[in-house]
Amino acid sequence: MSWSPTTPITGAAQTGFVTPTYTIVADVAPDVNGKQHAVSALGGTQAGVTVHSVSSPFTVTFVRPKTFKVLGKTNPVTGLLPSVPKNQYKIIVRKGVLPLAGQPYSTAVITMNFDIPAGSDVADAANLRALFSAAIGALSQQSAGIGDTVVSGIA
Repeated sequence: MSWSPTTPITGAAQTGFVTPTYTIVADVAPDVNGKQHAVSALGGTQAGVTVHSVSSPFTVTFVRPKTFKVLGKTNPVTGLLPSVPKNQYKIIVRKGVLPLAGQPYSTAVITMNFDIPAGSDVADAANLRALFSAAIGALSQQSAGIGDTVVSGIA
Protein backbone atom coordinates (compact mmCIF):
# COMPACT_ATOMS: atom_id res chain seq x y z
CA MET A 1 0.00 0.00 0.00
CA SER A 2 1.06 3.57 -0.57
CA TRP A 3 -0.18 4.72 2.85
CA SER A 4 3.04 5.71 4.54
CA PRO A 5 2.76 8.74 6.82
CA THR A 6 6.02 10.34 7.87
CA THR A 7 6.80 11.43 11.39
CA PRO A 8 6.05 13.84 12.84
CA ILE A 9 2.58 14.58 11.53
CA THR A 10 1.89 18.31 11.54
CA GLY A 11 -1.50 18.80 13.13
CA ALA A 12 -4.10 21.11 11.67
CA ALA A 13 -5.15 24.27 13.52
CA GLN A 14 -7.22 23.86 16.69
CA THR A 15 -8.33 26.46 19.22
CA GLY A 16 -5.74 26.58 22.04
CA PHE A 17 -3.13 24.54 20.16
CA VAL A 18 0.09 26.12 18.88
CA THR A 19 1.94 24.25 16.11
CA PRO A 20 0.79 20.77 17.19
CA THR A 21 2.86 17.81 15.99
CA TYR A 22 2.47 14.09 16.53
CA THR A 23 5.41 11.70 16.46
CA ILE A 24 4.20 8.34 15.18
CA VAL A 25 5.57 4.80 15.32
CA ALA A 26 4.47 1.77 13.32
CA ASP A 27 1.93 -0.39 15.11
CA VAL A 28 0.02 -3.57 14.27
CA ALA A 29 -3.37 -2.87 12.72
CA PRO A 30 -6.41 -4.82 13.95
CA ASP A 31 -7.21 -5.69 10.31
CA VAL A 32 -4.79 -7.68 8.14
CA ASN A 33 -5.35 -5.22 5.27
CA GLY A 34 -4.60 -2.23 7.46
CA LYS A 35 -1.58 -0.19 8.39
CA GLN A 36 -1.57 1.49 11.78
CA HIS A 37 0.56 4.07 13.54
CA ALA A 38 0.47 5.08 17.19
CA VAL A 39 1.26 8.56 18.52
CA SER A 40 4.32 8.22 20.77
CA ALA A 41 5.20 11.89 21.39
CA LEU A 42 3.66 15.34 21.09
CA GLY A 43 5.11 18.64 19.96
CA GLY A 44 3.98 22.24 20.10
CA THR A 45 1.52 23.44 22.69
CA GLN A 46 -1.44 21.16 23.35
CA ALA A 47 -2.07 21.16 27.08
CA GLY A 48 -3.73 18.08 28.52
CA VAL A 49 -3.18 15.85 25.48
CA THR A 50 -1.85 12.34 26.09
CA VAL A 51 0.12 10.01 23.82
CA HIS A 52 -0.86 6.44 22.98
CA SER A 53 -1.18 3.89 25.77
CA VAL A 54 -3.17 0.72 26.32
CA SER A 55 -5.72 2.59 28.45
CA SER A 56 -5.85 5.66 26.22
CA PRO A 57 -5.20 4.76 22.58
CA PHE A 58 -4.07 7.35 20.03
CA THR A 59 -3.80 5.65 16.65
CA VAL A 60 -4.28 6.32 12.94
CA THR A 61 -5.23 3.32 10.81
CA PHE A 62 -5.66 2.96 7.04
CA VAL A 63 -7.57 -0.07 5.72
CA ARG A 64 -7.92 -1.16 2.10
CA PRO A 65 -10.49 -3.63 0.74
CA LYS A 66 -9.79 -7.31 1.39
CA THR A 67 -10.99 -8.15 -2.11
CA PHE A 68 -11.11 -5.56 -4.86
CA LYS A 69 -14.32 -5.31 -6.86
CA VAL A 70 -14.15 -4.95 -10.62
CA LEU A 71 -16.59 -3.85 -13.28
CA GLY A 72 -18.95 -6.39 -14.78
CA LYS A 73 -19.99 -6.57 -18.41
CA THR A 74 -22.12 -3.96 -20.07
CA ASN A 75 -25.66 -4.73 -21.17
CA PRO A 76 -25.41 -6.00 -24.78
CA VAL A 77 -28.50 -4.03 -25.81
CA THR A 78 -28.01 -0.70 -24.03
CA GLY A 79 -24.22 -0.74 -23.68
CA LEU A 80 -24.62 0.44 -20.06
CA LEU A 81 -23.23 -1.11 -16.93
CA PRO A 82 -26.00 -2.76 -14.90
CA SER A 83 -24.27 -1.73 -11.67
CA VAL A 84 -21.02 -0.17 -10.54
CA PRO A 85 -19.49 -1.84 -7.49
CA LYS A 86 -17.56 0.27 -4.99
CA ASN A 87 -14.23 -0.46 -3.31
CA GLN A 88 -14.26 0.82 0.28
CA TYR A 89 -11.16 2.22 1.97
CA LYS A 90 -11.15 3.52 5.55
CA ILE A 91 -9.16 5.80 7.78
CA ILE A 92 -9.84 5.30 11.47
CA VAL A 93 -8.44 7.63 14.12
CA ARG A 94 -8.82 6.55 17.75
CA LYS A 95 -8.11 8.72 20.80
CA GLY A 96 -8.67 8.00 24.47
CA VAL A 97 -10.67 10.78 26.14
CA LEU A 98 -11.96 11.31 29.66
CA PRO A 99 -15.76 11.27 29.89
CA LEU A 100 -15.53 12.70 33.43
CA ALA A 101 -12.61 13.66 35.68
CA GLY A 102 -11.48 10.71 37.75
CA GLN A 103 -13.06 8.18 35.40
CA PRO A 104 -11.28 5.75 33.06
CA TYR A 105 -10.61 6.77 29.47
CA SER A 106 -13.17 6.05 26.77
CA THR A 107 -12.20 5.84 23.10
CA ALA A 108 -13.41 8.52 20.69
CA VAL A 109 -13.34 7.38 17.06
CA ILE A 110 -13.37 9.17 13.71
CA THR A 111 -14.03 6.83 10.78
CA MET A 112 -13.82 8.08 7.23
CA ASN A 113 -15.03 5.77 4.47
CA PHE A 114 -14.05 6.22 0.86
CA ASP A 115 -16.43 4.42 -1.52
CA ILE A 116 -14.67 4.46 -4.89
CA PRO A 117 -16.44 3.19 -8.03
CA ALA A 118 -14.59 0.23 -9.54
CA GLY A 119 -12.88 1.20 -12.79
CA SER A 120 -12.61 4.90 -11.95
CA ASP A 121 -9.00 4.36 -10.83
CA VAL A 122 -8.14 3.74 -14.49
CA ALA A 123 -10.82 5.74 -16.31
CA ASP A 124 -10.75 8.94 -14.22
CA ALA A 125 -7.74 9.11 -11.89
CA ALA A 126 -7.60 12.92 -12.13
CA ASN A 127 -11.10 13.36 -10.73
CA LEU A 128 -10.42 10.84 -7.95
CA ARG A 129 -7.36 12.88 -6.98
CA ALA A 130 -9.50 16.06 -7.05
CA LEU A 131 -12.03 14.33 -4.75
CA PHE A 132 -9.34 13.70 -2.14
CA SER A 133 -7.66 17.05 -2.61
CA ALA A 134 -10.90 18.94 -1.97
CA ALA A 135 -12.04 16.69 0.89
CA ILE A 136 -8.75 16.78 2.77
CA GLY A 137 -8.31 20.49 2.06
CA ALA A 138 -11.77 21.23 3.46
CA LEU A 139 -11.11 19.13 6.57
CA SER A 140 -7.76 20.83 7.10
CA GLN A 141 -9.21 24.30 6.52
CA GLN A 142 -12.09 23.64 8.90
CA SER A 143 -10.18 21.63 11.52
CA ALA A 144 -10.53 24.26 14.26
CA GLY A 145 -14.18 24.91 13.39
CA ILE A 146 -15.01 21.21 13.56
CA GLY A 147 -13.16 20.92 16.88
CA ASP A 148 -14.96 23.99 18.24
CA THR A 149 -18.34 22.58 17.14
CA VAL A 150 -17.69 19.19 18.77
CA VAL A 151 -16.70 20.96 22.02
CA SER A 152 -19.41 23.67 22.02
CA GLY A 153 -22.23 22.02 20.11
CA ILE A 154 -22.60 25.18 18.01
CA ALA A 155 -22.33 24.69 14.26
